[in-house]
Amino acid sequence: MKHQKKSDLPQKICPACSRPFVWRKKWEKVWDEVKYCSKRCRTS
Repeated sequence: MKHQKKSDLPQKICPACSRPFVWRKKWEKVWDEVKYCSKRCRTS
């Protein structure tokens, strides 16, 4: 998964703010568990 275009990365919709967010390197091992785009959305 090296040097992909942003448009080719996996995407999800945040259930809190309904905005799309894109895969990030820091989520590489936990992408299946990621539900929210940010800490703010996760705690709201």
